[in-house]
Amino acid sequence: MKIVSAHAGTIPIKSSMSNAYINFSTMDCTIVALVSDVIVDGKPLVGYGFSSNGRYNATAILTNRMLPRLQAADPQDLLDDQGELSPEKAWAIMMSNEKPGGHGERSVAVGVMDMALHDLAAKAAGVPLYRWISDHYGDGAPDSDVFVYAAGGYYAPGKSYTDLQDEMKGFLDGGYEVVKMKIGGADLAEDCRRIEAVLDVVGGRGDRLMVDVNGKFDLDTALEYGRAIDQYGLFWYEEVGDPLDYRLNAVLSENYTHPIATGENLFSLQDARNLIRHGGMRPDRDYIQVDPALSYGLTEYRRILNMLSQHGWSSRRCIPHGGHQFSLHIAAALKLGGNESYPGEFQPTGGFTDDAVIAQGRVSPGDLPGIGLEGKSKFYEVLKDLHS
Repeated sequence: MKIVSAHAGTIPIKSSMSNAYINFSTMDCTIVALVSDVIVDGKPLVGYGFSSNGRYNATAILTNRMLPRLQAADPQDLLDDQGELSPEKAWAIMMSNEKPGGHGERSVAVGVMDMALHDLAAKAAGVPLYRWISDHYGDGAPDSDVFVYAAGGYYAPGKSYTDLQDEMKGFLDGGYEVVKMKIGGADLAEDCRRIEAVLDVVGGRGDRLMVDVNGKFDLDTALEYGRAIDQYGLFWYEEVGDPLDYRLNAVLSENYTHPIATGENLFSLQDARNLIRHGGMRPDRDYIQVDPALSYGLTEYRRILNMLSQHGWSSRRCIPHGGHQFSLHIAAALKLGGNESYPGEFQPTGGFTDDAVIAQGRVSPGDLPGIGLEGKSKFYEVLKDLHS
């Protein structure tokens, strides 16, 4: 196989909603198409990638550094011993002449390319990505479906308690059993009223509700909220402080008995290892949310999973951020604990294939070759335009 052309672009995924820290009025993301010389049904195989939601595009880094390195490489250097495309070898080429550290937006650019390379490799094999990953990196027996929860509950102008409840009812009607809402964008009393409004919708069961702070709280506020919400027995209390404030997370874990989730804004093996070493995370109850699309792709994510295993963590304690099809395949292949979902948000990139059915809080990755982005019709039209 040879990559004959590569195309990158930036598309909007903006929204009027807000979390505790930012609004999404100017949010965008990077997309890429890698066109190969392999012809199937009269058309070249194309690998697609995109950056997850929550960070801005990294298109300039991709086009100025990562793509030129890949295009300048000898095509044979991108193949494994069986002559198949090797995303791992391509990853090493893209990261050549890069200093350690500085993971920021560079990890997003590499993650986009890593996704496209894995999409292309699975398509060349004629199998869904989760089966390709399981056969190459896992035990060959992937999960057939994956736990997913519905993330929403954002702040929006004029949004009432009833509006919030109706949103959550819509998620439950859509087949989800666990929902997530934002907190930290109002005062504690107001957020508790919002939590209780949602608890009314989920039958008063805290284990069906997650809350997400998006990194806003200092330690005192984190502890204050923790004391107030402890009574609810929530599924988790998410990203409570700055992602690199490991002491805050460690102190919180000593004082909050229920599960904590964090990691969506950690983009490397080194940062994830520091979270495990210094962040007080508890492998019997807490969750790691590293998003493969933002953290140098599946190639780096596998290293993170290996590190977690060495520290006594099960892969089932990993539920990636992002709510997209790439992480869904990874979750099924490597037996993670689940995957996020954003019903209707961050379009056209977010969510699963058009025919995906959520039932009892679970969904299958589907049988389309590769990631299956061709099964997201509106997104596929955007991706095709990139290289047509």
